[in-house]
Amino acid sequence: MANIQSFVNNPYQENTYILYDDSLECVIIDPGMYTAAEQNTVVNFIKANNLKPVLLLNTHCHVDHVLGNKFVFDQYGLKPKFHIGESEVLEAVIAYAPAMGFRYEPSPLPDEYLPETGTISFGNTELQLIFAPGHSPAHLCFYDKDANLLVGGDVLFRSSIGRTDLPGGNYNLLIQNIKEKLFSLPDDCTVYPGHGPETTIGYEKKHNPYL
Repeated sequence: MANIQSFVNNPYQENTYILYDDSLECVIIDPGMYTAAEQNTVVNFIKANNLKPVLLLNTHCHVDHVLGNKFVFDQYGLKPKFHIGESEVLEAVIAYAPAMGFRYEPSPLPDEYLPETGTISFGNTELQLIFAPGHSPAHLCFYDKDANLLVGGDVLFRSSIGRTDLPGGNYNLLIQNIKEKLFSLPDDCTVYPGHGPETTIGYEKKHNPYL
């Protein structure tokens, strides 16, 4: 069964996740590492646990979720995988990151893109793809049924939802995707969001003021 470790990175306090299982293979999701210290923390965790990174996944391609893509590529030779609908979002980072004060080393581009539905596997773990745009045009969430956890990116937060005022955002679509796709997961499914503390599907059904 997969384990998950989170790291809070960059000025946006973005959650970077490492998923790993007893095969010692691991997946890096949304690498937001910006400073050398942040990069070292992730690398040291991987080394200390004898993990082998085999996949780099992006839920979506806003700057705070892709700042570490180039570093992961340099370090482990992994190109990111995300939905092709995020390509323009990633391309835009090159122009707007400097305006926001970020040094941004452009991310490599995927060799292959992820579909809207299906699965992606590593080690002994299978992740289901859940297509949930609204915060960004082609946002994916990754659900591990065995571990009953969702790496949700910026779709659903504890008592909140992803912002929809950025290019490609759509409030009604986001709400619809949460209600139809995420709320169909088990109530005790743990949601690991792109920012802030984890939550559960059941908690958000009861307490989320947006839903």
